[in-house]
Formats: sequence, C-alpha cells, structure tokens
Amino acid sequence: MQEHRFTVIDLCAGVGGQALGLEEAGFEVTAAIDIDADSCGTISGNRPHWYTVQADLKRLEPLDHAPLDHADVLSCGLPRSPYTIAGKQLATVDKRDTLQAVLDMASFVRPRVLLIENIPTFVRADKFEAERQKVREAVEDLGYRMTSGVLTATDFGVPQHRAHGFMIAMHPEDLACFVWPDPTATRCPTLGETLLESMASRGWPEAAEWAERACEPAPLIMGGATGRGGADLGASRAKSIWARWGVYGGSIADTAPGPDFRLNHEIEPRFGLPRLTVDQVALLQGFAPDWKIAGRKTSAYRQISQTTPPPVAAALGHRIAEALRRSPRR
Repeated sequence: MQEHRFTVIDLCAGVGGQALGLEEAGFEVTAAIDIDADSCGTISGNRPHWYTVQADLKRLEPLDHAPLDHADVLSCGLPRSPYTIAGKQLATVDKRDTLQAVLDMASFVRPRVLLIENIPTFVRADKFEAERQKVREAVEDLGYRMTSGVLTATDFGVPQHRAHGFMIAMHPEDLACFVWPDPTATRCPTLGETLLESMASRGWPEAAEWAERACEPAPLIMGGATGRGGADLGASRAKSIWARWGVYGGSIADTAPGPDFRLNHEIEPRFGLPRLTVDQVALLQGFAPDWKIAGRKTSAYRQISQTTPPPVAAALGHRIAEALRRSPRR
C-alpha cells in the first residue's frame, strides 16, 4: 500500500529551498506563494505542476485560490532583514506585517503544522520576544503548542557555516511525537571540495590549488537583500572572511575563472582571487545543479542567498512527517 503523502503550502517561497526540501522529505507541495516575479519564475520553471501564486501575502485573498483551502503543513521563510539585531525597522511597524499575514493564513488553512523559518535571532533574541509571543498566542487560539530550535547547515551536509531558526506549532498530541533531527553521520564537504569541478570547468589551471586551501565549509552566504543594491557577499567584514578562504566577495561573477586567471593571495583580493557565480552559490546552499534560477544576476543571487538549504528543510520535514504518522490523531 502506498504511504499517504502529506501536503504543504509554502509562503514567501523565494527560490524554493524550503519547499524543495519538504518535497524531498516526501511532502506534496500544493501551492507556493511569493511577491517576487523572478522567484515565481524559478519555481514555475523547475516545478510546473506546483500551483504558484505571485502575490503580496499581506493582501492575498485565499478564497480566490482553491489550492489554498487546506494543507497538512503551512510553511514560511519570513523575510530576514527585520529580524537582525542591527535592524532599525521591524516588520511589525505596519499592522498588516508579514508575520501577521502568515498567522492569518494559518487561521484560514488550519494546517496540522505551522512551520516558520528565519535567522536564529528570531527565535532566540530578547529583542523579538514580542513577536514570539504573538506567534504563541495565535497558535494557542488554534489549539496548538509551539516549539522552537536552531539547525546548523553543516550538520546536514550543506558546505556553509549557516544557522536557521525554526518555530513549529502543532496540536499537543502531534507535538508530543516530534523530535528535532540529529546531525548526519557523514563529514560535511569543504568549500573547495564542493566547488572544485565548477572552478575548473573553464580550464583554470590553479583550481585544485585553490580548492586545497579552501579546506573548510564556506562562510555564511549573505547580502542580496531587497533594496540593498547589487549582488555581493555582504558587508566589509563578511568580504574579509571570504578573502581568507580564497574568494573575492565584492561582486558575483558571470562565469568561473578561465585559463588565464592567476591566483594570488598577497595582492588586492579583487585582482588575485576568484569570484563566485550564482550557480556556485547555489551549490553552497545545497541545491542540485539542475535547479535553474530565473532572472538577472542580482535577482538570482538575492533569491539564492536568502533561502533555506533544501537538505536542512528535508531533515526537518522527515521528522515532521514522522510525528504526524506516529500521532494518535492521525
């Protein structure tokens, strides 16, 4: 007998990392929603059978879209910028903020699981206790209880020092069957191991030398936030960290280094170190090479830099599915 597949609606879907990971865990993605046209193009191009909606979640009318009527899991990767410690403007300044829109959708859909992802400060920092309390009160009104945790990308084979905060709300009987995923037993690949083939693809003779020196998982991929400007690997401190691992972070390349490029760690980084391409950044985020990203370079980098790595979402998805199957409420 074929095992029942649980369903997912993914909000603020972006490049599709969280939805893709849940799909890998056996879920059926019934709808994906994002405000960005290129993000929706990415999802539609890779998963044409998903019901994709380009809309502002704060103004979306779910009654206009039949696939939004129900799902076992309502998933959302909230916009990150408002939940940084240094952030000067919270998402909650507007009464119809994105977090409230997610909670409104949960009230409409009434899923068995509400899954919210953001940076770790969202689930840990004192600054955002009011936002966490807002979630608790909303899910308690639905008869759920909430748990939160932080998962580290390298624990799940993603070659990047990256952490993600998650809030999960379920009925108490379901939640009693949930356990957070354990790290995988295999060693996490390094930056060099992950990108060696790509760096050598255009005949760069020093690719192996570069890869040998890049002997740890990559630094945190950041930058690319909407309205921030062009595609780069973050602020000055982030760029200096990338430079120590042999990458110039001031911009994103169109192609891998060619046969004439010369590696030099001693001179100005932009002259002696390779830059990453969008496709290489996607590999460092745990995406397979066949996941094609729509849009021009800045848009494509913004999509991939802000996402949940699919292997992290998949590990969490397996545990959510196990909880739903083990629960006496099933």
